[in-house]
Amino acid sequence: MKSEELLAAARPLIELALAEDVGPGDVTTQATIPEGAAGEAIILAKAHGVLAGLPVAAEVFRRVDEGIEFRELAQEGEPVAPGDTVAHLSGPLRGILTGERIALNFLTRLSGIATLTAEFVTAVAPYRAVILDTRKTAPGWRALEKYAVRCGGGRNHRMGLYDMVLIKENHIAACGSLSEAVRRVRAAGPKVPIEVEVRDLAELEEALSLGVDRVLLDNLDLPTLREAVRLAGGRVPLEASGGISLEDVAEVAACGVDFISVGAITHSAPALDLSLEVSPFRVNGKIKRGGGTAPGKVGMEPH
Repeated sequence: MKSEELLAAARPLIELALAEDVGPGDVTTQATIPEGAAGEAIILAKAHGVLAGLPVAAEVFRRVDEGIEFRELAQEGEPVAPGDTVAHLSGPLRGILTGERIALNFLTRLSGIATLTAEFVTAVAPYRAVILDTRKTAPGWRALEKYAVRCGGGRNHRMGLYDMVLIKENHIAACGSLSEAVRRVRAAGPKVPIEVEVRDLAELEEALSLGVDRVLLDNLDLPTLREAVRLAGGRVPLEASGGISLEDVAEVAACGVDFISVGAITHSAPALDLSLEVSPFRVNGKIKRGGGTAPGKVGMEPH
């Protein structure tokens, strides 16, 4: 995804976030920070992880106040460690403080997804399997969350219901059989790949006879997965799915499947711990320091 495409997806979410968080005004910042005060801040990593979402964070601050300069000091998809500075901000201090939590919400969530994805990718590195995401994303956030998956080294499954056919258990039940479901899809003529979900080896053999583009092996145990790989013999790519965790993903990959789809990398990724810390600020060219803090830095951890 190009930067402009990412920001196009992010802007409506940024507007919603500003509306719910700032509303008619940031009363705390307006009361405590003099109008015209300029300042500097940094965004720090406080845990090991993988970055994603810096352009979105920059767009938040731009939207709050175009006078804020946001300088990225790390790359998307890059590993970070506690104490690493990932961005530097300078400009109107009111804007920096008002945009702080919204920017961090985007950045910590997307970096959390990239971090968990990278852990899955590392776990299967000795094998051929590729880690895929699913449609289990927060409503409205799909483009951003799937972008974060790519930052973590994973690949995207279908973006929505429109760019791939995936015939699942309920479709098969409604049609009466897997073969009939595939027949109906082909009769309808969508020009997209066809994937079918199977729950046992008998359904796999039926799917193999239909010439589909991919087969999803749903909730099969390891011996059955290995037998499925043997039966398919490379005729069609195989995707394993169904509650696969970081603890068992390597065992699944060792069975020889081509893809492993993991809903958890989007729906259950913990946020990466990042914080914004403000330096002393200037009013009319004079340095103002906050009382009761260490000289040279005003640490702020918003709630």
